[in-house]
Amino acid sequence: MSTVDARPRPYGSYVYAYPHKTAYRPLDDRPALAELWAGEPKDALSLYAHIPFCEVRCGFCNLFTRIGAPDELTGRYLDALDRQATAVRDALGDAAPVRFATAAFGGGTPTFLTAAELERLCDIAEKRMGADLRAVPLSVETSPATATADRLAVLAERGATRLSIGVQSFVEAEARAAVRPQRRADVEAALGRIRDTGVPVLNIDLIYGIDGQTEESWRLSLDAALAWRPEELYLYPLYVRPLTGLGRIQDPAAADREWDERRLRLYRHGRDHLLARGYEQVSMRMFRAADAGPAGPDDYACQTDGMIGLGCGARSYTSALHYSFDYAVDMREIRSIIDVYTGTEDFSRAGVGRWVDGDEARRRHLLQSLLQAAGMPLAGYAERFGSSPFEDFGAELARFERLGWLDTEAPEGLLRLSPEGLAYSDGLGPALFSPAVRAAMAAYEPK
Repeated sequence: MSTVDARPRPYGSYVYAYPHKTAYRPLDDRPALAELWAGEPKDALSLYAHIPFCEVRCGFCNLFTRIGAPDELTGRYLDALDRQATAVRDALGDAAPVRFATAAFGGGTPTFLTAAELERLCDIAEKRMGADLRAVPLSVETSPATATADRLAVLAERGATRLSIGVQSFVEAEARAAVRPQRRADVEAALGRIRDTGVPVLNIDLIYGIDGQTEESWRLSLDAALAWRPEELYLYPLYVRPLTGLGRIQDPAAADREWDERRLRLYRHGRDHLLARGYEQVSMRMFRAADAGPAGPDDYACQTDGMIGLGCGARSYTSALHYSFDYAVDMREIRSIIDVYTGTEDFSRAGVGRWVDGDEARRRHLLQSLLQAAGMPLAGYAERFGSSPFEDFGAELARFERLGWLDTEAPEGLLRLSPEGLAYSDGLGPALFSPAVRAAMAAYEPK
């Protein structure tokens, strides 16, 4: 095998959106949202509200969130969210139909908010944005400590169809090793309260690659999760990132080949364990019970449709611009950004983002389609871009084929990853980043 075909590391980076926020930069012209959305389809949008508060920050977490909310900060944050929602809905206008096909509350931990504050968050989504939360899939993230009965009751009554809880490990020693102190009894009690709501989809997040974790202890967590018969399970590899809790006490460079191989072994063990128990693989991370019914109508596709993000850690997508607010991981920087957000009166312009040209749009479509186990219909790509991915990304796809990452038995007209390709999603995804995005990410100074 030639050097160019040398197998890359399987854990480059988690590609959950492209371009990554570390490629965003301040927008000198600060374009008006009304102009950005003027020509965009608005009949199948996604609405995302970001709540940047947690009761504790896990050691692996690099999300935009802070611990606690002193001095009625959550109230001021919701005030700002209300102002932002009003400005965004005005910018969308009424010249064309505006409809939200899906909604999600994430963070941070949305259930850090009180029950009354969750009611207000739902009111903002419905009364300011016009989202019908009871008619579309609504996903909400929670944690063992904040999944209280009163909060969950609000979410169930307001239309939540999916509750996602970050457990990470049912083994208390592993939770401590990941700087996520929790008691298994508290986790089990929270899962019981979630099931009591009757919300149709329970998702449980688990992490593999924690220090001291073995195949036996990993299977213990998997089986403890399966005992609740969750409709969905997400299996995440542990990453040690700069400025996170673990990043301060471990050397990220220590994530060497041996650790890669250990995580791969645990991934394959978890994947096979779930497949053997009636789950279907949706992506490298996501597994869904084969008998789980749909959580509601969902005609939104992240590859093609726009997103409205509310909150200081949320992104918004038009066909030409991805935009948000400033991004940070360090707690002091996050606090400063939240303070700026809560003091903002004018939300009518985009301040930080990245323009997306034709090449980047093709990369994004290919990335976000190919990393799904279902694969990408070639006809849909051709209809949208007037070309073939083999014409646009021939060298990359040829390399993926040599590495055994493409499914050679996929039906005609479907580009799909092999099981090995799915296993290497976090190495394959970054290989499709453009040189410009790579350069911007490399130049980003973590803060």
